[in-house]
Amino acid sequence: MSSGFATTQWSVVLAARDGQATQGRQALETLCDAYWYPVYAYVRRRWCDPDQARDLTQAFFADLLERGALQNLSPEKGRFRAFLLASVRNFLSHERDREQALKRGGGMRTVSLDADEAEHRFELEPVTELTPEQLFERRWGLTVMERAMSRLKTRMQSSDRPLLFDALKPHLEGGSHAPYRQVASEMAMSVGAVKVAVHRLRQSYGKMLREEIAETVADASIVDDELRYLLTVVRPLQA
Repeated sequence: MSSGFATTQWSVVLAARDGQATQGRQALETLCDAYWYPVYAYVRRRWCDPDQARDLTQAFFADLLERGALQNLSPEKGRFRAFLLASVRNFLSHERDREQALKRGGGMRTVSLDADEAEHRFELEPVTELTPEQLFERRWGLTVMERAMSRLKTRMQSSDRPLLFDALKPHLEGGSHAPYRQVASEMAMSVGAVKVAVHRLRQSYGKMLREEIAETVADASIVDDELRYLLTVVRPLQA
């Protein structure tokens, strides 16, 4: 493991088992804030009522962040994705724990869950036969991609060609997009320059995608495996 990789969020959480609990807890909160929606989608698929799904999701994260979950981590928990899914499964399987968690919450630190946003996003989910677990993993993969794309957009918009990102983004996402010649005309560029810009943008997006994944795994050696897996759970429904 490289020295740089050791500072990623999930590595910090795992390292906190042996000390620096405060730093590990903060890293766990950061990850939960970033990846709350896949949990909501999982709970929502299991419970049809949006209010109950919202309350259970908030209660789960409150419980996770309160109960010292760091002490329960084991070395094989190499992926935050797997840890979070196992944790929410366990939480929902214990009726008594769930009822107690729903009664707590006054001033307790939890994730920033916008109920309206959560339900709006869930309503946009395609009608499929996905199990709650499959939906969780699909939304996880899409969240990783969305975060990487957002970072790329921020960087591009701070450059000297802030509108170029919007023109080139469709070429990163696949599907229908404007021909290079049309983009070149709109952006006052040559076709060759557009092709080079798309190539560079794809490289930057790939790098940021791997960086986002690195934040959620314990070892740099599994980043590529995780990327391949997430692409398989996302692609079938992107057509």
